[in-house]
Amino acid sequence: MEKRVWIIGASSGIGLELVKLWLQNNYLVIASSRNIENSNELLNLKSTYMDNLQLLNIDVLDNENVIKSVDRVFNIFNGLDICFYNAGVYESMTYEQWNISNFESMIDINYLGVLRVLKPLISYLEKQNNKSTIVLNASLASCFGLPYGGAYSASKAALVNLAQSLQPELQRKNIYVQIINHGFVKTRLTAKNDFEMPQLMQVDYAAKKIFEGLNKPYRFEISFPFLLSSFLKLLSFLPYSWSFSITKRFLK
Repeated sequence: MEKRVWIIGASSGIGLELVKLWLQNNYLVIASSRNIENSNELLNLKSTYMDNLQLLNIDVLDNENVIKSVDRVFNIFNGLDICFYNAGVYESMTYEQWNISNFESMIDINYLGVLRVLKPLISYLEKQNNKSTIVLNASLASCFGLPYGGAYSASKAALVNLAQSLQPELQRKNIYVQIINHGFVKTRLTAKNDFEMPQLMQVDYAAKKIFEGLNKPYRFEISFPFLLSSFLKLLSFLPYSWSFSITKRFLK
């Protein structure tokens, strides 16, 4: 049976590349974003994969809109196997540049948006007989707070913590939670950075790593690239006096 996947945040970057990979591998795909019809690439894909690709607008900031979108999703392909939450915003700021609206935006989309989707989504998934998977695109930034990235990493750390708490509950209902912790990917978001990004990856490479990881035997976390992942996880295990002596070297 063809796998049915819904991706939220599909109009560009990793989301768009994953849509392409899924379609090339005969998945049934529902691609969503706030203004999905503005993506010429997705419209072109729709003309090629008329039966396998559906486009659906969603505003993860609007709870009523999310509830209606979830209901529509489950009627498009008569159920769902994978929901991939990829919507996200990012700003890097020194404390002098703090703008509370940026903090609110990152929490609202990167974290609270997930809650708005999961509340109605889980009630549908648990009524299905088949195994299903909820995939949350987090970040290696969730491992340890780095200078200038506190607002973003806080939202992703909250997301990871939520996933950790949900996994035991949902697995009893045959719903599996997975997180994607990846490093720097060359997208419109990381284009804002004015610092050197170690192991910067092309978006098609990152999407392929995620696609391959999701098709391996289940594990809660998919993380890459290896060196950056190992370094940031090591920071979280070191005594703070050691880890801070390392991170202060990142200051401009």
